[in-house]
Amino acid sequence: MSSVVLLGDSIFDNGSYTNGEPDVASHLRALLPSWRVTLCAVDGTTTSDIGPQLDRIPKDATHVLLSLGGNDALSNADLLGLPVRSTAEALDIFRERVDAFEQSYSWALEAVVALGRPTTVCTIYNGNLAPGEAERARIALMTFNDVILRQAFSRALDVVDLRLVCSEAGDFANAIEPSGAGGLKIAQALVRTLGAAAVQKRATTVTAG
Repeated sequence: MSSVVLLGDSIFDNGSYTNGEPDVASHLRALLPSWRVTLCAVDGTTTSDIGPQLDRIPKDATHVLLSLGGNDALSNADLLGLPVRSTAEALDIFRERVDAFEQSYSWALEAVVALGRPTTVCTIYNGNLAPGEAERARIALMTFNDVILRQAFSRALDVVDLRLVCSEAGDFANAIEPSGAGGLKIAQALVRTLGAAAVQKRATTVTAG
């Protein structure tokens, strides 16, 4: 039996925000009835404290899905309002924060990849923020998502860009958490990625034989 594990934060562990509607894991179970779906993700997790989740992964897990980094970006929300004297100073501040994020994210992703399972990584979506704040946050998040994309691509991992998946107000239960409807969109995108991975694995096996 194929077995997929959800690691990371409240993008996957969103049951507290759906007002009784299915969360991402429940949607996945409905879409993949012949798969085992294990939710290890925990609301509030950052790149520095994902370790305990790795200890809970079932030994028979065949695929790993990771959504991580949103809480790290949220902890740097003060960047949107810091007074600076020049664009150069602003860029230097962003560089320091993003470099620190890259080091932490790289460590976390390497620990996940070391599990030896096909892994899919998710970017950070833009959320459902108020006008004005939304535009600034979108630009700031590009720098964090650049880290996620480069780290994933350097390891030849599949990526689901959640910015393209959750893009409507109804996809969110509040400013930053996925609703039941948004969770369904996320689950559907993950299923498409898992399907591609399964096809690739079969093709590789046939070629090798």
